[in-house]
Amino acid sequence: MLTQAPDLLPRTVQEFSRRHGRPPTWAASAPGRVNLVGEHTDYLGGLCLPIALPLATWVAAAPRDDTSIALSSGADLVWAGNVSVLAPESERVQGWAAYVVGALRAVGWQGGLDLHVESSVPLGSGLSSSAALICAVATALTAASPHDLLGPCVRAEQDYVGVPSGGMDQTISLLARPGHASLLDFAGGSLPSLTQVAWDPETDGVELLVVDTGVSHANDDGAFAARRAEAEAAMALPAEEVAGADDPLPRRRRHVESENYRVRRVVAAVCQRDWVEVGALFSASHASLRDDHEVSCDELDTVVASAVDAGALGARMTGGGFGGCAVVLVPLEQRDEVVAAVTRAAFAAGHPPPVFLPGHASGPASRHRVAGP
Repeated sequence: MLTQAPDLLPRTVQEFSRRHGRPPTWAASAPGRVNLVGEHTDYLGGLCLPIALPLATWVAAAPRDDTSIALSSGADLVWAGNVSVLAPESERVQGWAAYVVGALRAVGWQGGLDLHVESSVPLGSGLSSSAALICAVATALTAASPHDLLGPCVRAEQDYVGVPSGGMDQTISLLARPGHASLLDFAGGSLPSLTQVAWDPETDGVELLVVDTGVSHANDDGAFAARRAEAEAAMALPAEEVAGADDPLPRRRRHVESENYRVRRVVAAVCQRDWVEVGALFSASHASLRDDHEVSCDELDTVVASAVDAGALGARMTGGGFGGCAVVLVPLEQRDEVVAAVTRAAFAAGHPPPVFLPGHASGPASRHRVAGP
């Protein structure tokens, strides 16, 4: 059964008022994202093709007259501190609050604050829950344009939280367009060039399913950083030295180079509405991530294999890997059969029951005044 995306604005405002004893001044949302193709390429000056999801993180906030900062969330997580954490010389806050404080520092927030968070983006699923939180906080607290917020939001995760992400997540969360995928080219660094590509497979009777394996991953647990370091070392080698380099560097480089090629081929196939070709490229991307970049896991491999065996046009893991989600491109008439087959395969393998999420291309972060002058 496909999980539907809820509208969390009313709940976010209500819960802020209940927990903080007054109405919020601002609310904002920022979407999670799923990357169609182009994995572990953004931080290497490569290409990727994400869409924003209808799943989003919402925040409600109001300034305080004192120096206290009070954070709460629908997951019953709370954090309390004061404005001293915003000083450049202060020690980094730990846990989920680091993403909020990182965003506050990035946008130059200086006073006290009450803030509440609600989210329909599954945590640790590879759907960019951390970037959605950062972008939602930044959007709520400033009137800056999405383009102006992009650099600060990237720096919040890279410099404050310490996750060596490449900028894809924040870009799509802030600059997405409904019904479009965003072709991002990071040749110029963490602030990419962007080309919108119409993405509406439903018009041709094809659907994108996002399948959450239930296996959480964390970009800041060291594995992501290790893969990035290996890939950076591989890409820095002169071409004539790659073949003779120690394993795994040749395989890491082969993944990056072939993945960039696949992104261009997927864009061409989408423009030609050749969904069979898109599916085949999805599956080829997964094989590369599994074998050459080694960031897949048994749960992801089971979803991909069982979906394709049941009639999907193609499937691949998405996100940083080591758990999280897969994307499955499936003809609408095959959807129920594919969902059933993936569920059976996960059960047979002793894996958590998969959750099927909506994969429609949605819009960017947005801000709402809810109280005050």
